[in-house]
Amino acid sequence: MSSPTTPAKSSPRCRLRDLVPELHLGRYQPGPLNSLTDVPGVLVHTESIHLPATSTAGAVNTGVTTILPRRDFFHHACYAGLFRFNGSGELTGSHWIEETGLLHSPIILTNSFAVGAAYQGIYEHAIREHSDDKGRVDWFLLPVVGETFDGYLNDISQFAVRPEHIVRGIDRASAERVPEGNTGGGTGMVCHFWKGGTGSSSRVVDGFDRREGERKEKTYTVAALVQANYGRPDALRIGGVPVGRVLQREVERRAAEDEKRKKALEELETEKNRKDGSIIVILATDAPLHPLQLQRVAKRATSGLSRVGGVGHNPSGDIFLAFSTASEIPVQTVTANKRSVDPWKPTPMDLQVLDDQTINALFEAAADATEEAIYNALCMAETMVGVDGRVIEALPLDKVKSLVEKYGYLNDELL
Repeated sequence: MSSPTTPAKSSPRCRLRDLVPELHLGRYQPGPLNSLTDVPGVLVHTESIHLPATSTAGAVNTGVTTILPRRDFFHHACYAGLFRFNGSGELTGSHWIEETGLLHSPIILTNSFAVGAAYQGIYEHAIREHSDDKGRVDWFLLPVVGETFDGYLNDISQFAVRPEHIVRGIDRASAERVPEGNTGGGTGMVCHFWKGGTGSSSRVVDGFDRREGERKEKTYTVAALVQANYGRPDALRIGGVPVGRVLQREVERRAAEDEKRKKALEELETEKNRKDGSIIVILATDAPLHPLQLQRVAKRATSGLSRVGGVGHNPSGDIFLAFSTASEIPVQTVTANKRSVDPWKPTPMDLQVLDDQTINALFEAAADATEEAIYNALCMAETMVGVDGRVIEALPLDKVKSLVEKYGYLNDELL
């Protein structure tokens, strides 16, 4: 950690797979973008908000990540499932997902004090698009908003996120690769005492599809997006290498030689000892999974998190949501002035679901994608000067590369 007045310049940023191409990151290959948007139909937008300090307010470094499970999320739900690794955090709409297994809302990720604005923004967009000619509404929608706390680098009391940021994010969501590092809801986040933020990754697995009684080969994609804001510095591991312990020794050595660095380090350690932070993981897939299977997929994010060094300490909010785009579940069929079913007459739908005995590859892919998404958040994030001049440095990629290449398992070189 550098002094508040002389932050170290971030080394050129790149994703971990580009930094150490030989590093083994699981047996499955990533999709074309290695991003959440590799899952067909999934759209993402990130927006960062930076405002300078004034005489009455601190610097603002925050933002919003908008995820659309599909463009027509309002009328066609996805099946979804949740897992709470540790619950010191918020994910609105979770009770309804637990109750029905249905996700028919954008997923908004932002800071802890912006949940209300994000919630309102989803409704404002829905009212604009789906109210009647008198501006009235007759439909059911529970917004899904997740948060992590960015108050170390962002003057969170300024409530910089506004409903219009959410409306704009829904309008502009695209299938491009998710921007990573200091962007979106991850703009002001800290991970393992280094600059954290937004990261994403994907995996493609081979499987089968069955249509009209015939089995055909098919690939399925599993992808993760993380908002990483957790972790002790010495716990960080990359590719199994205890990178955090080595880097922490150097940070402490530098702090011992510089009073400003020492004071900044002590302040951050006090903050992280008080509240360890959180991580939100969103997993998406085009595999036909029902809600209980998606709960099980969501749990596997824990495996990816633990490989990097996440423990789930008591004050940490570690909440994982998985959804599948394979089935389009009609909603708003009783309300929204478009009643097309009788709620009192049980009516089946024709859906595909995977055989539970063939799901292992998806579990493994979910863990691998989560792990790499966290790496990408750390590797792409840049040094940031935040509120009250606090500085969080970017992970030093040259040192990471050296350590991982020296001690890591690179393909079959050491086998």
